[in-house]
Amino acid sequence: MSATASVALPARSVHAPQHLQALERANRVRLARAALKRRVAHGDVAVAEVLLSRPWEAESMEVCDLLLSQRRWGMMRARKVLAAIPIPENKHIGSLTDRQRNALARKLGATAVATV
Repeated sequence: MSATASVALPARSVHAPQHLQALERANRVRLARAALKRRVAHGDVAVAEVLLSRPWEAESMEVCDLLLSQRRWGMMRARKVLAAIPIPENKHIGSLTDRQRNALARKLGATAVATV
């Protein structure tokens, strides 16, 4: 090679590889969801409030998982409530329509239903 010819080297990324970034994000979401479920279980926050406020950690959570995090809620009770609206139990909170979100919040006893 001559001194005038240059070889273009691939730019080194200062960031972690993509798979490590994905793992880090998944862990962050998992921990945030666990904290949200604990707050719901302890009664610090109501499920209806979570549905209406739509926090980032709940966007990809299944509706049934959120309902089951409440004390004294089992699968049969959750299915009964979801069937009355109707909402599939594996539907993600972020993909609920406003009508579904408000209907479920009302069913769970929310007094003030937000209209977005």
